Amino acid sequence: MTEHTFSEAEYDAVTDAAAHWCMRLHAIDCTAEERQAFEQWRDAHPLHAFEYEAMLEIWDVAGDLPRPESATTLLPGKSSTSWRTFGITAAVCALALPLAAYTGWNLGWLPNAYQHFETTDNVRQVTLSDGSQVELNLGSELTFRNYKDERRVTLKKGEAFFSVSHDMKHPFIVRAAEGRIRVTGTQFNVWLYEDQVRVNLIEGSVLVTSNDALDGDGLRLGPSMQARFRHGDYMPQISETYANDSSLAWRSGKLVLDDLPLSDALPLINRYLAKPVMVADNSTASIRLGGVYNIKEINNLVTNLPKVLPVYLTRNENGNPVLNSIPKQAPKS
Repeated sequence: MTEHTFSEAEYDAVTDAAAHWCMRLHAIDCTAEERQAFEQWRDAHPLHAFEYEAMLEIWDVAGDLPRPESATTLLPGKSSTSWRTFGITAAVCALALPLAAYTGWNLGWLPNAYQHFETTDNVRQVTLSDGSQVELNLGSELTFRNYKDERRVTLKKGEAFFSVSHDMKHPFIVRAAEGRIRVTGTQFNVWLYEDQVRVNLIEGSVLVTSNDALDGDGLRLGPSMQARFRHGDYMPQISETYANDSSLAWRSGKLVLDDLPLSDALPLINRYLAKPVMVADNSTASIRLGGVYNIKEINNLVTNLPKVLPVYLTRNENGNPVLNSIPKQAPKS
């Protein structure tokens, strides 16, 4: 059977469709029916999936283009959509035309390198185009863009350990949730779950801010220091890590829980699960859990919790496992 060869017009139509789906799937009002239609379109031909992945890269780059005033003044009430449409159009043009791309690079608008990495069931080590090494935990995703004035990483989910190549004139910026970590060359770990972020510094120094919109470069961490923040925090919480800190045990395939209350342990557990575990009440949240677990067998940990803790499992209306504390029996009189 002869494979169909796309004409130029057909190829352009696929690219247009990929751009349409990229914008619709990122829209707040995107419906379940539209998502299903997209999946059918994507799976209809390998070229559809290829073009959509390429459009996602352009989408990421478009978000960093300088925002024109016309995006908010010409179409009031539609600034987000109109700006993203403008950004995609500008990025497509700039990436397609060598002169435009060269101008965008010199102005610091467009990167000269873009990389996207994602892990599912295995830890993965990757090399960025600047020579920096990154180790990704299970279920992690990040992008790297190399601009004229800085190197920029966005950790979209999960956890990553960075060994950054030294370059004083070309700082390395990691964005996680609303925060920012700024370095020139060092080793550090960034953990992201929902809106919670934890940064552990191993070597060198980093500047951490909990809100990328704030002025200044943030608070400085030295070796064996940790910063924590979540959505809405004005400043990160800074603390020292002890000698046997286990936050990097994932690099050896382990999750170490050091007698933590479930309120602190569950975010570390849930990042490995498709359906996060909930607690029924504050009493359950205060129950403590310890032990060393294989990060590939966290599902087994959840089902075995009733065997090691005074809890039982139920499920809520969304199908999430819920831990409930077993009431203590009153002493017999």
